[in-house]
Amino acid sequence: MSTTTFNQAELAQYNGENGQAAYVAVDGVVYDVTNIAAWAGGKHHGNLAGQDLTTVIDNQSPHGRKVLAKLTVVGQYQA
Repeated sequence: MSTTTFNQAELAQYNGENGQAAYVAVDGVVYDVTNIAAWAGGKHHGNLAGQDLTTVIDNQSPHGRKVLAKLTVVGQYQA
């Protein structure tokens, strides 16, 4: 696992807009969704990249956490 640690402000910079990479955090792990077509422009079904989406994936996502296994881990998240 990557040793990069992101806080809220740092993660927010990776919002997928204007050519920026798109990262999301789930349960303290930061994932790269940049090249995932469903996350084009840093948006996916009303969710925005650059945020902690733990509650969303656990309570609202139809696919749940199983999709995370396909993503690249880029670091850890500490609010």
